[in-house]
Amino acid sequence: MTRLATFAVRLLLSSTGLYICVWLFGRTEAPLSEFWVFLLAGFVFSLVNTVLKPILTILSLPLILLTLGLFTLIVNGILVYVTIALAPGLSMTFWGAVLSGIVMSIVNYAINALVPVGGGAD
Repeated sequence: MTRLATFAVRLLLSSTGLYICVWLFGRTEAPLSEFWVFLLAGFVFSLVNTVLKPILTILSLPLILLTLGLFTLIVNGILVYVTIALAPGLSMTFWGAVLSGIVMSIVNYAINALVPVGGGAD
């Protein structure tokens, strides 16, 4: 698979995960049938994950070590909360975002298991 195809598959799967999270824990002003909103949210989520997750993980490393890794659930919740705040027409409470962070962690684990990271040798 080419890198662009790998990115597209990962984006679609992340968007589907966010769709499920908003359906379960959040609210939307846009109809749930408008998938472009969730496609944009999936793109924002991948940007937030790429930029903010390493920074938040390093800054919260003492708490992560103190709680034996459980604080990463809060970090993932913060990432989902920031994503939902930046995506148009979506809203969620912080604790809903923490629960969504757990769901998105499972979704990202499945994506990493199913879709290779390298993307091919082009």
